[in-house]
Amino acid sequence: MASEYDQLITTIKAYHKDADLSLVEKAYKLAHDAHKGQRRMSGEPYVNHPMRTAIRLAEMELQLPIVIAGILHDVPEDTDVTLETIKKEFGEDVASIVEGVTKVGKVKYRGVSRYVENMRRFFIAMAADARSLIVKFADRIDNLSTLEALPPKKQYRIALESLEIFAPVASRLGMGEMKGTIEDLSFRYVYPNDYETVKQIVQQRYAAKSEYINTVMEIAEKELKRSGVSVDSMVGRLKHLYSLHRKLKKYDNNITKIYDLIAVRLIVPDIAQCYSALGILHNLWKPLKGRIKDYISQPKPNGYQSLHTTVFAMGGEIVEFQIRTPEMHEAAEYGLAAHWHYSESNKTSKLPERHKRWIDELARVHKEMVKGLKDIESIKLDFFQSRIFVITPKGDVIDLPEDATPVDFAYAIHTDIGNKCSGSRVNGELTRLDTPLKSGDVVEIITDKNRKGPSPDWLNFVKTSMAKTRIRTYAKKSISDWIKGVLPGSN
Repeated sequence: MASEYDQLITTIKAYHKDADLSLVEKAYKLAHDAHKGQRRMSGEPYVNHPMRTAIRLAEMELQLPIVIAGILHDVPEDTDVTLETIKKEFGEDVASIVEGVTKVGKVKYRGVSRYVENMRRFFIAMAADARSLIVKFADRIDNLSTLEALPPKKQYRIALESLEIFAPVASRLGMGEMKGTIEDLSFRYVYPNDYETVKQIVQQRYAAKSEYINTVMEIAEKELKRSGVSVDSMVGRLKHLYSLHRKLKKYDNNITKIYDLIAVRLIVPDIAQCYSALGILHNLWKPLKGRIKDYISQPKPNGYQSLHTTVFAMGGEIVEFQIRTPEMHEAAEYGLAAHWHYSESNKTSKLPERHKRWIDELARVHKEMVKGLKDIESIKLDFFQSRIFVITPKGDVIDLPEDATPVDFAYAIHTDIGNKCSGSRVNGELTRLDTPLKSGDVVEIITDKNRKGPSPDWLNFVKTSMAKTRIRTYAKKSISDWIKGVLPGSN
């Protein structure tokens, strides 16, 4: 155990040289004594788990209260030590984070109503102090890393809820590294056969392509430096297994359609050099049409920024480049958590407004939702699946779930626009109302002021719960008005 404590201290000192480590030592001693005699299913001392959680948080270079909360996160729930004691010994800030983790509790699939209630608690706790969510993710990653000791049914349940709840939320909050780790650790337990297949594909393709990618990077770096672009770093990034699995399903398991199995990630000092690097790479190698994506000028809904381009490199082989600044890279890896990275100037615990709006909306929806399976599936669809950003003619960005339609877009702007929607233009072209939209589409809604309301047929293709609710509400009102008009005494 001492070695894990030493590892934690070494990790903290690497990014916070002047840290007051007395509270860290105090937290370790309290956790060690409180969990004394407790063991995990593997037989190891229980305290190893919160210490590994804290190490992961420290590796993310997070502020000390979050790391300390990682050490203490299971103490109020699993021992006799109360939250009041933590507040007294470690202060309000640490206690607030630990309380949030405790409120989340253990999200389990035990019937529909229990699932809904746990989900509601999960997001209300997030809204109260989002730092507790970061600790919960680190806690979940360690639990997933040690699933071998559990019975198969429990392995499957924990992995499934991680795929269906934790990973999509991490994605929505821009926490790319945590999302990928959670998915890959869960993948082998939920889809074991697919996991082995994808793992073999990656091993074979990586062995064949890694040397080629290294040569590409050498040529690219030499040309960039010759042209005056400063290269902070350039690395080949292997695609996460679960992400590759999803993409393979999309392309009928045709690996030749996957261009970013190994993507080259290029970090340069500033935005101007991002665009300079893009031009130099395109001058060096021909870009693949339709594969240039500017997420710097138009960030993804979760705040992700980067330039993506795919080129025909030597011998005509296709290679994807991702170009970003160090700040963009930090935000892409850590998302929400990047807001609480330690620095002398950053001592705030306030939630970034973009993330706060989304978390508040989730808490509101869960508070209001009816306890039924259909509602759960609707929430998963709206909030947990992949997101796209669609643009109004005035340049405003609307955040929608993948495969949303112009009708979903219309209702996202205003109920009246949705109700009176009669047509749409996507990128200047007249388009059917059931057309799936793609990120970056510019959408204009054509309205008819004489239209009485939405068509019930729209329910067959709309994706968002907002659109479905508004259409159903109008349909019920229309039936009610009709009954009042034809039945005597119904008024």
